[in-house]
Amino acid sequence: MSDHLVKLQQKIHQGIPLSEAMQFDITELTENSIMVKAPLAPNINVHGTGFAGSIYSIAVLSGWALCTHIMDVRGMVGDLVVAGAEIKYRAPVNGEIVCRGEVTEAHIAEFYDNFRDRGKGRLSLTVEVGGAPEAVLMGVYYAVAVA
Repeated sequence: MSDHLVKLQQKIHQGIPLSEAMQFDITELTENSIMVKAPLAPNINVHGTGFAGSIYSIAVLSGWALCTHIMDVRGMVGDLVVAGAEIKYRAPVNGEIVCRGEVTEAHIAEFYDNFRDRGKGRLSLTVEVGGAPEAVLMGVYYAVAVA
């Protein structure tokens, strides 16, 4: 595991205790992408499939983690918040919850430039859940510089 991945995982578990209960686990992390997994058992519903609230939480947190990583790598010191997120559930999640998010270099550059020049930046990204995908989250994340 890379040092960035381990530190990010620790930061999330310490700052958002629910992530540990859901067994949120970052399995891949690159400059512009992330893969997160969580077992079905702690995130199950009455039908034996993934609980919609857990799926949403893991997906939105996956996007937040990727944005946090992007900020850390670029030395962007600020507060990051989820400004909005919408999820579309397409099919039941019958096994491990797997989330994948990726953002283009152009969008990262725009996010960074706005943050540097204006003290705030906005990054929109898509997180897919499962292989079909079974759900798709569209998230908007805002970073504001800390003085």
